[in-house]
Amino acid sequence: MNEITQVTDRMRAASWFFGGCLMACMAVACNGTNTNGTALPASDSDNGGLILPGGFEALTIIDSVGPTRHIAVNENGDIYAKFRMSKKGEGGSVAMRDLDGDGKIDSIVRFGDYEDLGGLAVGMTIHNGYLYTSSVKQVLRNKLQPGELVPTSRTEVILTDNDPNVGRNWHTTKPPAFDRHGNMYIPFGAPSDAGQDKALYGPTGTPGGKGLDPSPEREKHAGIWRFDAAKEGQTQEDGVQVATGLRSVVGMTWSPLDDHLYAVVNGIDNFHTIYPDKFTAWQGAVLPSEVMVRVTDGADFGWPYGYYDQIQGKNVLAPAYGGDGKMQGRAADFDLPVVGFPGHWAPMDILFYQGDQFPERYKQGAFVAFHGSTDRSPYPQAGYIVCFVPLVDGKAGEWEVFADGFTGVDTVENTSDAVYRPMGLAEGPDGSLYISESNDGRIWRIMFKGDRQAFGANELAVMEKQRSRSYIKTPEEGVDELDKGSMLEGGILYDTYCASCHQRNGMGDNNLYPPLAGSERVTGPVEPLVDIILNGLQGEITVKGKTYNGIMPPHANILDDHAAASIISYIRSRWDNDASPITPSEVRKIREKVVKK
Repeated sequence: MNEITQVTDRMRAASWFFGGCLMACMAVACNGTNTNGTALPASDSDNGGLILPGGFEALTIIDSVGPTRHIAVNENGDIYAKFRMSKKGEGGSVAMRDLDGDGKIDSIVRFGDYEDLGGLAVGMTIHNGYLYTSSVKQVLRNKLQPGELVPTSRTEVILTDNDPNVGRNWHTTKPPAFDRHGNMYIPFGAPSDAGQDKALYGPTGTPGGKGLDPSPEREKHAGIWRFDAAKEGQTQEDGVQVATGLRSVVGMTWSPLDDHLYAVVNGIDNFHTIYPDKFTAWQGAVLPSEVMVRVTDGADFGWPYGYYDQIQGKNVLAPAYGGDGKMQGRAADFDLPVVGFPGHWAPMDILFYQGDQFPERYKQGAFVAFHGSTDRSPYPQAGYIVCFVPLVDGKAGEWEVFADGFTGVDTVENTSDAVYRPMGLAEGPDGSLYISESNDGRIWRIMFKGDRQAFGANELAVMEKQRSRSYIKTPEEGVDELDKGSMLEGGILYDTYCASCHQRNGMGDNNLYPPLAGSERVTGPVEPLVDIILNGLQGEITVKGKTYNGIMPPHANILDDHAAASIISYIRSRWDNDASPITPSEVRKIREKVVKK
């Protein structure tokens, strides 16, 4: 890899002799020590905004390195992070080093002469002295040399995804995981959301649509493949599929507890939007579960035919395959997850702690970082935490909130409200836990400075209180509802019901159907607009000085108040339209007035 940007010239002067200086500086500056006697740096007075169990403290080691994804920490404390997007020549990775021993990053170098397709790439892992980096299309590795921050070794291309649609497919992350036998594991995510015909309906699918049966996506996608960790030039055909039925794996690692592969999986979206006759808005917000799975050879976790319902505690038949939210059908035969988290929390990374700095209980389980939901409207968005899952013999206890405070707000109405979104997890050589986030690229170092032997219920009590937060608790149906439409849902519904006539760009067909972009009927008073959408329209209509005479069917029996508000809010804010959104309660009042019963 070629060095792209060097932020400080001092980086090259820092080599292995620096380690002694670092320890000396830390001994003076710190107020805590590891079990081996080495000093820990001073924490932020406010723990960098984080809320942690008693005895834990946090230091913001860098405030805004850029929109990063996964991270890795080398044995000398150097930190590597993967950027969300990169173009060739920009450097898709960043290397960071603390030069003066205060625990904060002083040297930042952007590197990596590779190109990413889209913004979904994750994967930054150190294994057997190599830095493995994943783009959407490839898995690369570089040998790390002692004292060297940016690897100067030859870049080895370990794996290439030759799917011609890899840049357009959904769920194309490739986080590598490694066993103890020289094998590397890579997920190949499902190109669609729920198994409908992608060529006809796109990756989201169409309301009420059926899934393809058998699903062709399960042949080369929706699963995990095993490869040689050191062999160059591999493609998917060189691997062996070990598990299937996994829609989207972003975080994956090998467990030292039971010598098995574990992964966290993102579940199907848009249940209420696509199947409003089978799922209420509340069910669409909390289902299906995001899961942690223990992967064994031949495992089948069911996608797209089934999903896990954490409320019922069982696998359930997916609606695209005839399910109604209760029946199991063939889903009863699929493998169960280790634990089911709430729906749409977006688990991004998983880490089994192996250090000696934290209390012993944290070596018996896994940390999971949740990026937070985008698909919970009309209820608050949720997730945005790091949790800990106790594990005994592969069986999970109740998950605990470990790190909170990332959102910066009490209620996340829209994903953009969250100040920080947890993304990557890594363990440092001294047992500190590092957490990265993807908005600005802030990275925290979590340290334990309490009494390891006395740690218990009292220290955990503060985190138990956090479960009442609106972005953590299960919302109460009909009570915690926000009176707001969803731009995400509005876009899906517009593409389904409106785009064939008014076009995806809102420009109409210049014949029968008028433009919505720049239309005074869209940006003007809302009651006539709601009336047209609910009751339909026949006859001539003038828009922007031109007359149109198409037929718009009624949608009163198709769109509920939230769906109608979502579509209207969407078109009033798209294509340079700049009009205020409309709420579901406003639609409800207008519906009562204009729709004949």
